[in-house]
Amino acid sequence: MLFSDSNKKPFYLILLGLCITPMIGGGTALILGALFAIILGNPFSELSQKASKWMLKAAVVGLGFAVDFNQVIEVGRSSLVLTIVSITAIIGLGEILTQVFKLNRNTGVLISFGTAICGGSAIAAMAPVIKAKDHEVAVALGVVFLLNGVGLLLFPSIGHYFNLSQEQFGLWAALAIHDTSSVVGASAAYGAVALSIATTVKLTRAMWIIPYTSIAGVFWRSEEKASIPLFIIGFLAAALINTYLPQFTDTWQLINTMAKQLLVMTLFLIGSGLSISVLKQAGLKPFIMAIILWIVVSSVILLLIVDGFII
Repeated sequence: MLFSDSNKKPFYLILLGLCITPMIGGGTALILGALFAIILGNPFSELSQKASKWMLKAAVVGLGFAVDFNQVIEVGRSSLVLTIVSITAIIGLGEILTQVFKLNRNTGVLISFGTAICGGSAIAAMAPVIKAKDHEVAVALGVVFLLNGVGLLLFPSIGHYFNLSQEQFGLWAALAIHDTSSVVGASAAYGAVALSIATTVKLTRAMWIIPYTSIAGVFWRSEEKASIPLFIIGFLAAALINTYLPQFTDTWQLINTMAKQLLVMTLFLIGSGLSISVLKQAGLKPFIMAIILWIVVSSVILLLIVDGFII
């Protein structure tokens, strides 16, 4: 056999190592990881899945060292109504599409919740509350993962086509791309200001996991409760440190630079988690439902931003 696990492992590790360098960007890393997994198979599937979760959280915390804490507070306050309305509308539209496509209820809820708030993190938080089965969670994560990759690659080009400012693009990416990792990757490719705004808006939005899972718990009569992900608290703490200890700016910038490269490595690991079995397990209907939901959401938000209704 040309590519046994022993042959694939060094090749995999070399590609992962290249992601530490500036030679490979986030989008390229994601594609490389996905192609490797689909063509050759991931020789470290379980390890890479676990590592990517922790590395993503560490990267997000590190990115907080480039964010002004006062901006976080301002964004959270100014986007309160928009956040509540948009999340509720997306979940409502997702429920309608779930009925139209006659999807499994839990799968539809997970896809809708992941689209509305923050992808995989939201799905992971909601799953125990609605007592979702493993295969339902896997399908939702697989669908959202694929759309994350599409968003990471397409959004910067679309942003340039519509001449979006960095502020506009950062807001659009945060509201329309599912996962925090892909939001960060797409906005980082667009510019530093876009990255700062997108990360702040996305993580502020992620805090709404708690009230919405609590509401779901009432309807599902579940005793499971979600909590604020610790990496969000870490991000806020990093922003607080960056804002009120400016004398160590050089140190914070170094940490932020390291976090960006860690994110590239994480995107490679996330990409390598894709497999043919995940695609087959998902089936066609969840993809169609998720794509329609995503296109409607991203298009409406883009239109509102371009027309100045969302600033």
